[in-house]
Amino acid sequence: MAMLYGREWAKEELLKRVGDISQLCGAKVYELLDGPARGVVGVDVWTGGGLTFTVLASRGMDIGAARYRGVALAWRSPTTEIHPAFYEPERYGWLRGFHGGLLTTCGLMHAGHPIDDEGVHYGLHGRASYTPASSLRVDGYWEGEDYFVAVEGSIREGAVFSPVLELHRRITVKLGENRLFIRDTVTNIGFQPSPLLLLYHINLGFPILSEHSELILPSKNVQPRDPDAEAGVNEYMKFSPPQPNFREQVFFHQLVGTRDGSTCAAVINRTLMHGEGLGVYILWNLNELPHFVQWKMTGEGIYVVGIEPTNAPLQFTRTEMRQQGLLPTLQPGEQRTFNLEIGVLSNRAEIDQFRQFVAQLMMGR
Repeated sequence: MAMLYGREWAKEELLKRVGDISQLCGAKVYELLDGPARGVVGVDVWTGGGLTFTVLASRGMDIGAARYRGVALAWRSPTTEIHPAFYEPERYGWLRGFHGGLLTTCGLMHAGHPIDDEGVHYGLHGRASYTPASSLRVDGYWEGEDYFVAVEGSIREGAVFSPVLELHRRITVKLGENRLFIRDTVTNIGFQPSPLLLLYHINLGFPILSEHSELILPSKNVQPRDPDAEAGVNEYMKFSPPQPNFREQVFFHQLVGTRDGSTCAAVINRTLMHGEGLGVYILWNLNELPHFVQWKMTGEGIYVVGIEPTNAPLQFTRTEMRQQGLLPTLQPGEQRTFNLEIGVLSNRAEIDQFRQFVAQLMMGR
């Protein structure tokens, strides 16, 4: 049954009221035609519950713009979603096309700062976000009384004489809901072991982010990256209005999970929606993504907070991880799966329920 407009609807009831189910929930594939974004293939998705977002098939199956009832959820960078042909892989050239959006995918063989490792140069955050997807598929289907829309595609990273990894991503929504599910399956399709570094760079901006916002997560330990972060470590969960010349702060959190590993994080602004509040949450499993990075950047124009589950301890460089035996690695033929849920907290009751869940995690329940 679909929950829409304050009541539940059976499949037959809905289909009698629409010419096509895409009137309520669906997806549309298109190609951008202007400026440096020309040629980028996008997929707009709408759930019928108020959540809309764009999957950027040409940009690693990233998620760009996202809105809830017209309210922006994600930060959009000054570069916008430029075509992947403009990728500059050396050092910090990645930033020239960092579109922001609800999700930027960092990986697959590198995430974090640029480094030369074993004779190979790895630029900031790897190539995944600049890799166009193959085998793009958009599908809508019924399962009993429930209607779903799925967008899926695959990206591959590899070279001659080098490891080869392939990521298959499936993004699913359900009619009437205000959440999306990401299921990533990464396979080593080559014949030599390969590092696998994967960071989910989730970028939340105004008005979710403001001086009235807070970060809520079950953090039992916070490690600042550098002196800039150390200066703000006691207020990592709070935010200011945009500041001139603000220097980014990065924190590495150790999170608490349930017995099966489930954990969460959210940014909430209680002043939105006429005082009911509005927030964005993520749920994932620590057995798949055991580490968490917070990027706090409250500068003018670059006004964003990144909440970023990852499979690697990125407080260390790629080389340091290898030396300490901490570098995640896939053997030939090996496969790993990563699951995330990203959703909207749309009223006071949902926000309070999320807070209670985090409090229970912190108490070890």
